[in-house]
Amino acid sequence: MNSTTSSHIDVDLAAQQLVLDNGERRVYRVSTARNGAGERNGSHCTPRGRHRIRAKIGAGEAVNTVFRGRRPTGEIYTPEVAAAAPQRDWILTRILWLCGEQAGFNRFGEVDTMRRYIYIHGAPDSARMGVPGSIGCIRMYNVDVLDLFERVVVGTPVFIHE
Repeated sequence: MNSTTSSHIDVDLAAQQLVLDNGERRVYRVSTARNGAGERNGSHCTPRGRHRIRAKIGAGEAVNTVFRGRRPTGEIYTPEVAAAAPQRDWILTRILWLCGEQAGFNRFGEVDTMRRYIYIHGAPDSARMGVPGSIGCIRMYNVDVLDLFERVVVGTPVFIHE
């Protein structure tokens, strides 16, 4: 299905779900910040409010491609790779980098979603969805982030709320 400009994403922190409405409603389970909602830099919280997709990263990369600094590392996530870095918050497969739209709330200064590097991204299949567990980002199963990635465009509105 092609993306349309009327598409939008709704992320419900309480329900731990992401809904894409692009004329065909799709619901995905997610995992947001274990620290809850919040906008401040360094809080490890998921920012609320109006956002948009600033960039789509990872098109054409293999499932389970490991990213650091929005670049593929050359690694493919496996249990052995995970065992070597047990505390790492894995960013896999695709990244949708978010940008806040509300000056002083989630944009600019100490509350800037983009400068906090808040993404919608793939996570290991072993990650629990439906419960908070990230350090600020919105994690999805790889199959789901692949599906979402193909259905949205840069600029798609994203609303995050409790």
